[in-house]
Amino acid sequence: MSGFKYDSYCCNGNNHTGDCQRIPTRNVRITSGGYEIILKPGDHRLVTRTHDFQLPQSEARRSTDSEYHICLYPTEDTLRCFYAPDMGF
Repeated sequence: MSGFKYDSYCCNGNNHTGDCQRIPTRNVRITSGGYEIILKPGDHRLVTRTHDFQLPQSEARRSTDSEYHICLYPTEDTLRCFYAPDMGF
């Protein structure tokens, strides 16, 4: 994750203990309305049960490293920020 920085609004903590981290591409599905993000325990350090987040494309922040990242705050139930690479359309 060299050089990738989270917006200060999004992330509490650091890359090892904070609420933001990169998530596997397999967890993200592009839909007609934006994104469906499914997280299971092990996909993010804060997740203890399965979550299915829906997010409009307009609310995604741009990822500068071509990876998906998610910030969960104040609990694992709240998607605070989601970073995605350009959709390409």
